[in-house]
Amino acid sequence: MSRDNIIALLLFTVAGAFTPGPNTIMVTASGNAFGFARSLPHIFGVTIGFALMLALFGLGLGRVFQTYPAIHESLRYLGAAYLLYLAWRLAQAGNLNAAETTRRPLSVVDGALFQWVNPKAVTLAIGVVASFTTVGGDLWTELAIIVAVFAVMTLVSLFVWCLFGMAIRRFLSSPRALRITSLSMAGLLAASVVLLFV
Repeated sequence: MSRDNIIALLLFTVAGAFTPGPNTIMVTASGNAFGFARSLPHIFGVTIGFALMLALFGLGLGRVFQTYPAIHESLRYLGAAYLLYLAWRLAQAGNLNAAETTRRPLSVVDGALFQWVNPKAVTLAIGVVASFTTVGGDLWTELAIIVAVFAVMTLVSLFVWCLFGMAIRRFLSSPRALRITSLSMAGLLAASVVLLFV
């Protein structure tokens, strides 16, 4: 991969990792509701899951979706249902009277599996693999660079969004303000379901 391509990849990665989407909304809400330490499994799960998705798409999984579009269509509907479930979980995170099981942050596995139904993650993975791998190039080296760059930038981005969620909590001193924030984040996540069908 040339130096120009690496610079372009870095710019693409910054834009993809830091712009708002389902992952950043959920991690911001997690930081707000649970703090940094309890949100780390969620952050690591997203990072690992997205890196794995990039690698698998680079090795040909994207072609499976092209050959069998019904699989991709099924994932869209599963994704919509899962996003709505997570929006409900986010709404409960701000409810101090909710049972602890509905108030727990996402685990590593939850964060990793979510990437497969996250429209922004799937679109980014397909786009970056198509744009930054070359015909006749060293696929393994190119994929290793893409996965490494995205893993580092995803981790940094999610740390920033989680800390932002914690920072805004300082301004939300009442249970009512926390509840409104959690409901707002849940509403944003539920609204992102529209992206699955546009």
